Amino acid sequence: MTTRESDHAPAAGHGAREPSSRALVPDLARGHMLLCIALAHAPLFVTLAAGSALDRATEVVLDLLVDHRARPMFAFLFGYALVQIADRRAAHGAPWPRVRGLIRRRGAWMVVIGLAHTLLFVDIIGVYGLIALVCAGVLRWSDRTLLWSAALLLGPTIAVGWIVAAGELSGEPGIIAASVTMPDPWAAMVHRFQALPVETVGRVFSVLPVALLGVWTARRRILEEPAAHRRLLAVTAAAGIGTAVLGGLPGALAYAGLWAGPTPLLTQALSAAHLPSGLAGGVGLAALVALAAPGGRRAHGIVTRALVALGRRSMTFYLAQSFAFVGLLSPFALGLGSSLTVAQVCAVAVAVWTASAAVAFAMDRRGVRGPFESLLRRLVEGRPRA
Repeated sequence: MTTRESDHAPAAGHGAREPSSRALVPDLARGHMLLCIALAHAPLFVTLAAGSALDRATEVVLDLLVDHRARPMFAFLFGYALVQIADRRAAHGAPWPRVRGLIRRRGAWMVVIGLAHTLLFVDIIGVYGLIALVCAGVLRWSDRTLLWSAALLLGPTIAVGWIVAAGELSGEPGIIAASVTMPDPWAAMVHRFQALPVETVGRVFSVLPVALLGVWTARRRILEEPAAHRRLLAVTAAAGIGTAVLGGLPGALAYAGLWAGPTPLLTQALSAAHLPSGLAGGVGLAALVALAAPGGRRAHGIVTRALVALGRRSMTFYLAQSFAFVGLLSPFALGLGSSLTVAQVCAVAVAVWTASAAVAFAMDRRGVRGPFESLLRRLVEGRPRA
């Protein structure tokens, strides 16, 4: 399909699909994704140097499986969700301009929510809102254009990886990440907003290829019908996670102070693979969740039901995690980040994520939607008709 087809053509480019009950795996993957995000964000508050072998091992594991892997997983699932939204609208007869407008309004309000979240903490919602706002038209691209664009965008991603590696090897925290350990909340907020344009551009280019891949994957319902694609999912999980581990190992060892290359330039070159290899890792983690998911569209078992409920309220609990981490760990609140090690703060992250899943499960049993999901829907679609 090309972008010149009629305004009444299916939004995603492969035929409008009849709406069906909400698929299990994408929501289950989002539930797991929030754990990765929690493990990526909580250690930002740690100011103690890693001393024990456990702390160093924890840092290496985080570098290999979490850092620069959680955001790509989020981007992949976000691209997947855009196709689901567009297909549901197209199946109900909405013409493409209306569908495109809906996606752009959704993106614009996500940017607004992201800016508000930046007042408190490091944000990623606004990044994906910007992608939806600017790139809604990719849903009409042909598969060939989509995949070639994703491949070409790996160039800027590699460049961002080189810049990030230089900063991390120097021992300096990221521009926005440095704000979380500032004792003055006002100064921290100003610092985040001053750095926001540069950070946003870098983050968009670092995840856009996998967002496009998520669109391609959603057209084939690979996460919605994992039983029909088990071989592909198995290969993707093994190759994606394997690439993340191998590509991230030099940087992980260098950042933890466990290895130094023969020359600083070679060390930086090898460490620069850490970020782009994370794109494969994010997709691989999503594929692994799909492989492990139970069959059918109904969640069975308390744990699976809780994680699906969490995934269906991912925006609400992503923001709730930020409030929890700032309240517990920031220097202008309880300040635990200055007294906990990396391993200990990861335990806090797991505890916050577990509590989030429990609350989401209780909300789901009572039929309560996530408040921020409801707010976004009201902002995008207006007041529902009686």
